[in-house]
Amino acid sequence: MRNQDQPVTICCGRPITRRELGEIRETVELFGNLSRKELTQTICEHLNWYTPSGTNKLDACLKMLKSFEKQGYFRLPAKQKQAVRKPCTISRSPMTAPEPEISCRIDRLHPITLVQAEPGPQTHLWNEYMDRYHYIGYKKPFGYRIRYFIRSGDRYLGCLLFSGAAKAINCRDRWIGWTKDQRLQNLPWVINNTRFLIFPWVKVKNLASHVLGKVNRCIAGDWKEKWGYSPVLMETFVDPESYKGTSYLAANWTCLGMTTGKGLLRKNKKYETTPKLTFIKPISRGFRDRLCNEPGTQDLPTLDLSTCANLPQVKAGATG
Repeated sequence: MRNQDQPVTICCGRPITRRELGEIRETVELFGNLSRKELTQTICEHLNWYTPSGTNKLDACLKMLKSFEKQGYFRLPAKQKQAVRKPCTISRSPMTAPEPEISCRIDRLHPITLVQAEPGPQTHLWNEYMDRYHYIGYKKPFGYRIRYFIRSGDRYLGCLLFSGAAKAINCRDRWIGWTKDQRLQNLPWVINNTRFLIFPWVKVKNLASHVLGKVNRCIAGDWKEKWGYSPVLMETFVDPESYKGTSYLAANWTCLGMTTGKGLLRKNKKYETTPKLTFIKPISRGFRDRLCNEPGTQDLPTLDLSTCANLPQVKAGATG
């Protein structure tokens, strides 16, 4: 009899044992009345499959379930219709109105501080500033993120946002040198400087690179305090039609090249944007050891369901 605790495949960087396969199928069949989201939550909890901060690894788990369904192992509940998400609209208040120009040497502004926007009025104010003055505008961030205000005393000078990394970028992934499974497992340790805004009335030479230097010294600790783990690498993307990335280069970020401008392929969906310059900045000396860390076992072949004892395949059209 085959060892039930022997891994038989790797899904999204996680080894899956024969015993776990049986438990996953049993859960799908017993709880066929749950939505896909509820089912994925349940299976993540059964597998103790969590992100570095301790939340359920839902995207990876759902991808695994779809893969098993495609192989005929079971049939997932039908997709439920999702409500159309309304566009995010932000009103403009006098609190974010343009201010008199600030034009001076940077040492006249010291100390310059980074202050996290707390949930509530501060976050609303941050959103309003970003929507009003950033050339891309405001888009609601999902997942892990930190919003910073850039301040000099009581004066706001700008805003920063850090959130999750891009799932796959060719020049970045080649530079890191990780495998696909390593990327799927370790991507949370990379974070993206999604927005960087110095207010248009702030005309202070070297301010942007000075702020990036401060970020480099505080982001790992702030992220660990907020989300429970420390990232090891930062990335950002700069539109060369608008900016050259001079501030990032001055803050010792490395330019890796251009993106393709094409997003990940998804069924019935198409995503394209203009190519962007890709910049990266390590924030840990051992960043490659962390990012190229194996998910716990050597690469295993794709699951062959016919080899799994006591786990008969579901015939096409069968329901759980």
